[in-house]
Order: sequence, then structure tokens, then C-alpha cells
Amino acid sequence: MEVFFDSERLANLLQSGKKLRKEYGAENAKWIPKRLDNLRFAGNMEEMRSLPGRTHELRGDRAETFAINLKNGYRLIFKPADEPPPRKDDGGLDWRAIRSIVIITVEDYHD
Repeated sequence: MEVFFDSERLANLLQSGKKLRKEYGAENAKWIPKRLDNLRFAGNMEEMRSLPGRTHELRGDRAETFAINLKNGYRLIFKPADEPPPRKDDGGLDWRAIRSIVIITVEDYHD
């Protein structure tokens, strides 16, 4: 898939090992690049279902976004790049049709 970032600052942060360690700790500094690589190498979102990290859709005020588990409660949060996002006949997001995404943030939204 094509992977874009919500901002240049976020792109720089998530692609620098030193900055990742400082911001999210050593464990997440190891896992974030792996999860980004998984996203880049997947042909579409449907392929992410079978990969580590439990890719899942978020609900409520985060509808139409996804999360992948990292470590210590952190999640990599992203959304489909297409506006509007591709949908199935039942109205749900069409994971097979999502081929480009925008990384929004890394956070622990359970705090």
C-alpha cells in the first residue's frame, strides 16, 4: 500500500530511530518501523488482518480510522487516503479496496 503521513513532522519522527526512542520508548521504536513496513508491503488493508499487531477499525468519534497495536498500550493510528473511503454495499469500509493510507498519530488512547 501507499503510506502517507499527516504531516512532515510526523514523517520525520516516525522515520528516525533516535526520535522514536525518545518519544515512545525503546520497545515502540523497534515496533513502529515493523508495522510501517507491514503496511507498505501489504497490497491492501485486507492483508493486514493476517499480520501481527491486530489491525482493527475504530468506532465512535474515530470512525473511519484504524489502529495497529504496538507496545505498552500505544497504537499506530491511520485512515484511508481516499475521500470518501471505499465502502461495501452494507456501508462498512471495504478493506480490499483500501490501497493507500495516511498515518495520523501514535498514541495510547486508553489513558
